[in-house]
Amino acid sequence: MKAPILITGVGKRIGYALARQLLASDQPVIGTYRTEYESITELRQLGAELYPCDFYDNAQIRALIDTIKERYTGLRAIIHNASDWLPDNNALSPASTLDRMMQIHVSTPYQINLALADLLKASSDECSDIIHLTDYVVEKGSKKHIAYAASKAALSNMTLSFSALLAPKIKVNAIAPAMILFNPDDDAEYRSKTLKKSLMGIEPGVQEIVDTVNYLLKSRYVTGRTLHVDGGRHLK
Repeated sequence: MKAPILITGVGKRIGYALARQLLASDQPVIGTYRTEYESITELRQLGAELYPCDFYDNAQIRALIDTIKERYTGLRAIIHNASDWLPDNNALSPASTLDRMMQIHVSTPYQINLALADLLKASSDECSDIIHLTDYVVEKGSKKHIAYAASKAALSNMTLSFSALLAPKIKVNAIAPAMILFNPDDDAEYRSKTLKKSLMGIEPGVQEIVDTVNYLLKSRYVTGRTLHVDGGRHLK
């Protein structure tokens, strides 16, 4: 039986699409979620093993890690997709805002990678994978999401450290998307303004990220790299 892939944050958007497509290809999936959406019920019905976990709670993270270590003998990959996008002007204090962004984007992947590395090494596949979902803002920064951007930059840097630590059995890479999928309530003015930020000028959809993940999973040589899926924004 194939070793499962652990995906954090499978309730919606990219995480949900990744879980669905991997399951459709007969790849076992372990998923985490914080909110019980209808998509969670659907993924369970499709065969995913799903665990509720609030990544702002270290006790819940440790419990999740212990459960996975008890129930599984190997992992094919870990995909760190879980995220939050707090603006700097939210109701929390600046210290709490930064703490939350660093907790979900840095501390959680750090803990999971270290704790589950042995399960990745135990996989029968030639190589196992860790994939960090970072963000285009790592290179540019953000005036309204400074804490978010800083935490994603830290996650990007961890890609380098973990790739050096865990090679050659485990490849560690990052994917840095820009705008991939609009939200249903995004108005026409916002959509038009956003599309003009990239050279390609399109809403690519989640399949772009699914295809990039599949490329990394199939590769046996790419590690310590960030793949930018941003439509050429850096050239605008």
